[in-house]
Amino acid sequence: MEKVIDVSMQILKGMMALLLAGMVLLVFTNVVLRYSFNSGISVSEELSRWFMIWMTFLAAIVGVREKGHLNVDSLVKRLPVLAQKICHVLMEGIVLYLLWLFGSGSWQQVLINLDVPAPMTGLPMATVYLAGLVFSLLSAVVVVFDLYKVFSGAPVSDVHTTLNIAD
Repeated sequence: MEKVIDVSMQILKGMMALLLAGMVLLVFTNVVLRYSFNSGISVSEELSRWFMIWMTFLAAIVGVREKGHLNVDSLVKRLPVLAQKICHVLMEGIVLYLLWLFGSGSWQQVLINLDVPAPMTGLPMATVYLAGLVFSLLSAVVVVFDLYKVFSGAPVSDVHTTLNIAD
């Protein structure tokens, strides 16, 4: 399972690179067309905004996997190993609950906006809110896998990079 998640993260990083390249290409081309030829690509602003939204949510998934989000652990590091594991499980439980809230809200927005066309592209606005749902689902898979590692007896240091302890 670890390999599957690692490969998935590499795919997500590749998708982020493609989205960034597409965003830069759209914006740069539009700027050149506007200032040089007094014209432009009408959908470039909308698509570049959507690319940015998707890129941000994909990066957040990678951040969950790599433990790149803000974490204050000065108290937890001073606790015994068992207490550190308990804190880790509680934290991951809270994260799962928050992912559930975010994912269910995103799903509701996807359903609401399925028939709402975007002003320039005409694509459904649900595409924007789908990014939040994808983030919630894939992040939950990463968190559940981390919890599995804790309950299967893996050292906490393997699960969370900031907890430098061994069993």
